[in-house]
Amino acid sequence: MGAGALGAGAVLTACGGKPSEPAASPSSSEQTSATASGSQVRVADVPVGGGVVLKDAKVVVTQPAAGQFHAFSAVCTHKQCLVSQVADGTIDCPCHGSRYSDVDGSVVKGPATQALAAKTVTVQGDSLTVS
Repeated sequence: MGAGALGAGAVLTACGGKPSEPAASPSSSEQTSATASGSQVRVADVPVGGGVVLKDAKVVVTQPAAGQFHAFSAVCTHKQCLVSQVADGTIDCPCHGSRYSDVDGSVVKGPATQALAAKTVTVQGDSLTVS
């Protein structure tokens, strides 16, 4: 079911309207496919201690500890930019520097004042479905 995950190399548009390349990071990547029930990503594509940003679905999936998966809206609550990476325990927004917890989506560093909206993650074999 999740065997057809595809990589995405899309340009991220920040809230300032200027395109920028996604930050290269060994702890975050973009792997996704869409299904009728939600977005899917392979378990192997979500690194322990990191995560993956699904830009098309506007979702971020994290794995802060082995086998512990969380998902959130990838839309920053400050100015609605898309977050760009998961690294060092935070989900990072490139626009104004907001950072969110990779465990519960709460604000770790502003200017954002509201947490990222939580999503439901379902593990099915080697795939995760986010809805």
